[in-house]
Order: sequence, then structure tokens, then C-alpha cells
Amino acid sequence: MTKRRALLGLLTLVPIGAFLVSTQSRATPVPPLAPPAQALQVYHLGHSLVGPVMPHMLAQLAPEGHQWNSQLGSGTSLKEHWEPDQPIRDFEISNNPPAYREAREAVGSGDYDAVVLTEMVELRDAIKYFGSAKYMRRWADLARNAPKPPRIYLYETWHNLDDADGWLERIDGDLDPLWLKKLLGPDSRRNADHPVYLIPAGQVMAAVVRAAETGGIPGLTARSELFTDTIHLNDLGAYVVALTHYAVLYHKSPEGLAHQLTLPDGTAAQAFDQATAEAVQKIVWATVTTFDRTGLTQAE
Repeated sequence: MTKRRALLGLLTLVPIGAFLVSTQSRATPVPPLAPPAQALQVYHLGHSLVGPVMPHMLAQLAPEGHQWNSQLGSGTSLKEHWEPDQPIRDFEISNNPPAYREAREAVGSGDYDAVVLTEMVELRDAIKYFGSAKYMRRWADLARNAPKPPRIYLYETWHNLDDADGWLERIDGDLDPLWLKKLLGPDSRRNADHPVYLIPAGQVMAAVVRAAETGGIPGLTARSELFTDTIHLNDLGAYVVALTHYAVLYHKSPEGLAHQLTLPDGTAAQAFDQATAEAVQKIVWATVTTFDRTGLTQAE
């Protein structure tokens, strides 16, 4: 699918104002990436909006041989992951073998094809009080200086559904000024040849919700159907975000991928029916292909 076709498709899914925010967010050019030739080794660093379920789902969607490790916490900032004297809340229950690998050692090891970083939310607080831009740059530089430097990605998330400024409004309004400029901007200016790319999961979630709440997705009608509470994903939400990671990391449309997956304990995950899954998969691809920051090329 070309970028032009994807843009035209997305225009049917989101209000014009939100679409303009998205196109403005692509102002900083990044070099495109070649599609990976084989299954990836991926490292995830973050918090409960990564969680154990989403990477496990991604591994089921990905080509055979996809492997992953992580270091997670609850509401954990990049600073707290970096500084050894900073506590990582819920560390013991968030990190278990075989998924867990200590972050500093892992990111600098050269063992991974892709490193996916994310920051705590509230993002405004992370930027103001937790030195987000400085620690993003430190983690990214650690990856760049690895013996085999990986591709580096920022996983854009979302805020609470009951945010006083509005959930969709925060997703529309935060991407460019907060995620891309304040969080990534300093690193981008110093590392134009090896930038941090974008996994626009917040944008995808917003597009899926807009389509669902305007009758565009059979079997899905409300944002609450993707969450366990006001911010954490249920299995359906984790599936949407796993599709987004797949599309960006593998440069492939998720259309036609399996929709009945398992949880880390081997039990069946809650799943969309086939028609709902197909509609969601199309929206994921239409959304990610509007952002040059993903590293996807014009031909994809």
C-alpha cells in the first residue's frame, strides 16, 4: 500500500483536525529503514503499558524465530530504569524469567535488532521532573554504542481515559510537542544519522476508537472495551498495540494475521471475531503508514 492510499484511507477514519496534527508531527525527517530480512530479536524497556502480554502477542504475530526480553516496572520512568539508586516499583512482580534481562546490560550488548523504549505517563511530569529528554538520549546512546547497534524506537502511549483535557485530545495534541519535540528533540538533533524511530501506538489506539465509536468497526463500539481500567490494556487493547509494533518493526501490513492468540501462561487470550480483527488490522496499517518517523519507506 502506498503512503497516498493510506492517507486517503485514514481520512475516512479520523476528524480533519486530528489528521492535521498527525501530518505536522512528521516535520523532522528521518532516513527510511530497509525492511528486516528475518525474525527480530527485540528488547522492550518500560512499564505496565508494555506489560508481559503485548510482547508475547507480538512474538506470535511475528515470523518464526522472533525473540524478546524486557525490563519493566509500574509507572517507571526512563530515569528510574537508568539510575541504580532509583527504585523500580513492582520490579519483582513485573520481571520474571525468561523474559527479564537487566536493562543496561541488554541495551548495550549488541544482541538485539531493535530496542523499544517508552516513557512514563503523565508525560508532562516525566519531562518536567524526571529528565525525560536526557535519559532518552542516554538509553539511545547506549544502544548506538553497542557492538552491533540496533534500531531504536520510541513507543508512544496514551494517558488516562478520564484525563481532564480529554483522552483523544491528549493523543492528538501531545505527539508533536511532547513525544517528538521535548522528549526526542534533543536526541534527534544530535543523531540525525541514527535517530530514534516511532511506534505510534497512541495514534493507532485513537484511530481505532474513533472508528469504533462512529460505527466503523463491527463488534467494537467503545474505548472501554479495550481497557481493564482507565489506562491499562485488556487482551483486545494489547492485540491492537501488538499489531502496531508488528507493522512498524517488520514493515508489513498486519492484515490477515492471526487474531486468536494465547497469553503468557498458555491460556487463550480474549479475541476479536474475524470481522472485527480485519477492520482493526486495516486501521493499524492505514495509521502507521502516515508517519515517516516510523522508518517505513514510500513503497510500503
